Amino acid sequence: MKEPLEFYDVKTRSKFTTTEWRIETKEAKGTVRYFAVAKSPAGTHEAWRIVSADFAKANG
Repeated sequence: MKEPLEFYDVKTRSKFTTTEWRIETKEAKGTVRYFAVAKSPAGTHEAWRIVSADFAKANG
């Protein structure tokens, strides 16, 4: 089971905690960034949170 993570929803300006998230990887300017992505409970959009490489590899 995934651990609960707290996300900040920019559109509704509120925080929420969920265990239903996934790891995404993006590369920008030659640097790899890792994100946890969750569906917002207040709509159809997603909230993204930066996570460490170690966290992404352990949970990805």
